[in-house]
Parts: sequence; structure tokens; C-alpha cells
Amino acid sequence: MYSCGPSIYMLPHIGNYRTFIFEDLLQRYLEYSGYRVTRLITVTDIEDKALAEAEKEKTSWKKLTERNTETFLQDIRLLKMAFPTYAAKSSTSIDQAVTIIKALLARGFAYWHKHEGRRNVYYAPPKFEHFGKLSKLDMSKWPRKKRRFHMDTYPGTPWNRGDFILWHGFRPGDKAYWNTAIGRGRPSWNVQDAAMITKHLGDTVDIACGGVDNLVRHHDYTIAVAESFTGKRLAHYWLHAKHLLVDGKKMSKSKGNIIYLQDLIEKGYSRDHIRFVLLRTHYRKRLNFTITELKTTGQKLDALRKMVFGIQSIETTTATSEEAEKLVGDIISKFETNMNDNLDVETAFDEILRILSRLDSLARNRKLSLKDSSLAIASLRRIDEVLQVIF
Repeated sequence: MYSCGPSIYMLPHIGNYRTFIFEDLLQRYLEYSGYRVTRLITVTDIEDKALAEAEKEKTSWKKLTERNTETFLQDIRLLKMAFPTYAAKSSTSIDQAVTIIKALLARGFAYWHKHEGRRNVYYAPPKFEHFGKLSKLDMSKWPRKKRRFHMDTYPGTPWNRGDFILWHGFRPGDKAYWNTAIGRGRPSWNVQDAAMITKHLGDTVDIACGGVDNLVRHHDYTIAVAESFTGKRLAHYWLHAKHLLVDGKKMSKSKGNIIYLQDLIEKGYSRDHIRFVLLRTHYRKRLNFTITELKTTGQKLDALRKMVFGIQSIETTTATSEEAEKLVGDIISKFETNMNDNLDVETAFDEILRILSRLDSLARNRKLSLKDSSLAIASLRRIDEVLQVIF
């Protein structure tokens, strides 16, 4: 499983964590279902943005990205996310990136071109059959005139119809470069994920994930680069999480509405409430984050936990009922039915809440046996291996 991770030139915000928690939910549910998951999350630490931000802060790109990476890894634990098998920085896969670029040059997918004093390498998309297949790009509109895009990334998500950069050649004054088999320079963002995937997971992965903003350009670039190199399909399934909005608006520095995890923690919001509000809305729906929604969703979680405590607190065996036995049996079956429906965690939670509400009523009326109480709690503990918010 490949998770397209953060560009660590800045701290990840709650929109990033919405995607990472969906991926955590997927990993945990696969493991719950009996699969053994090997997962890579990519951490982009060397790119144009990191160099620009380091220059702005008057520090080195290494210090900047190491500081942000440390916070990111702390936040993973804080939000109870399963730690991936590999949390790989792009700067640790330079050799693999060079190996890929050398192969693409030899096979005619890539070529050298000098630009503003740099001898760069570019990828020619028309050379790759079915380029843009993930986002269903219409290649009939590809310009005949040669165009090149020299930056790692560009604002927004429309297609850049032209050749994209793979290698930034060295220019005097550069603060980030490596001496490699193709000369001095650094790999662009466009080759880094392909390098990390093939280095750690091999030629093909079962599942690839990321935010929907990476669907256009980035992941089709990664497919083209990786498949041109290996000759094999990169991923069997692609899953993308929709955007998180704040008060109905996209987060951005210009709007001043970026929210970081520590902002919420410092204001007294619990990590379980934050995790729950980020995972409850289906990953293919936009999530409109508001403080009101955080509080309301947190109250639903607290209500469920209160019922769990009541059911768990039964001390003596009381009369049971067929209804109680059926409700207890439904906990796992309803959870799995909804999670098997493309991770419908929202419906799964509402079903559990409905079942617990009835069990709580039976418990208060002494119609829930100690045995059924214990079975219900055991089922909830198993479910919480996935959700990580109940206990």
C-alpha cells in the first residue's frame, strides 16, 4: 500500500490529516480483515518549495524539513494512526531516482535540455502510451509545439500540457545537489514517488492512495515514470480522498484559515474528537470542517462512550432476552457490512450507536445479561482496533 504523504516544507494541516486518517482506516480495516499490510508513506523533503521556504526562514532545507518531519511523526502517534512500515524521505532515494532517469533516457522517454544555465532532464508524455489514464486526460488536445515545465509543482490542479522535469541540473550557488552517475543535481518531485515506491515496495502495489488534489498531474506523472521504468502496472487500485474545507472555504495562506493539529489541541479539543471528525465523513465526500461540527461530532462520540461504560458496568447476571442476543450479534455484522461498502464508516458508526442505545436501555431495565454485556464489549474492542476512538 502506497500513501502519497506530505510535502514537508511546511507542517501538515488538518486537511492533510483527513487523507492520512482515511488511509489509516483502510490499513487498519485490511488488517482487521486478515490481511498483512506493508505500507509506504512518502515524505517529500527536497523540492523547490522546501528550498524557497528555507531561504525565507534563513535556515537550511535539512533543518527545516527535519523539524517538520519530527512534528509530523509525533502527530501520527497523537492521532492514533498506525505507523507505516516505511516513512521514507525523498532525499533517501536519490540513487533510485537516478537509476530510473538513466533508464528513461536510454529508452527515449526522457531527454536532456539546457534551461537557464542548468542541464535538466525532461519526460515527454506522448512517448508513454495511455499517458493520463488515471485522470482520463484527452491526449488529442496535446500541443504539437514543444513546451517544457521546469518547476517541481505549479499552483492549482489543471494540466500542464507539456514535458515535465525529472532532474534539476546543478547551477553554481545551488544549496541542494548530489554527485551522481548522471552528474550533479537533484531529482524533481515528479520522479521521487516512483523512486520511493520501487525502492521499498517493488514494481507493483495493490493499493495507492492520496488526496484528490494529487489525482491530476502528480499521480499520472508517477504512473508514467514508474511504468516506463518497470514495464509493469504500478497499482491495481487508486483511492483518493476529497478535500477538507474550513467553514465552506478551501484552506490557504492567503485566506488565513489554515488549521494545524496543534491549534486544536492547544484550544482544548481532544485528539479522539479530532480523529473522529476527520474519519467519520466518507472519504469520497467533501468534509466541511467547522468548530461547531467538531463539537457536535465529539458529543456523538461521547454519548456512545457513555453507553459503552453503562453496558460495561453490569456487575450481576440479569435476565437476558432474544433481542439482546440479536443486538450483540449485530455489532460485528453491521460494522463489517458497512465497512465492506467502500469504507462507509459513517453508516457503520450510526448502526453501532443505534445498537448500543438499545442495549443501554436493556441494561438499565436489567434485561441484559453479564454474558451478553461481555460479548458486546469484546465486539466493540475488536471494532476499535480499526476506529481507535471508542476506548
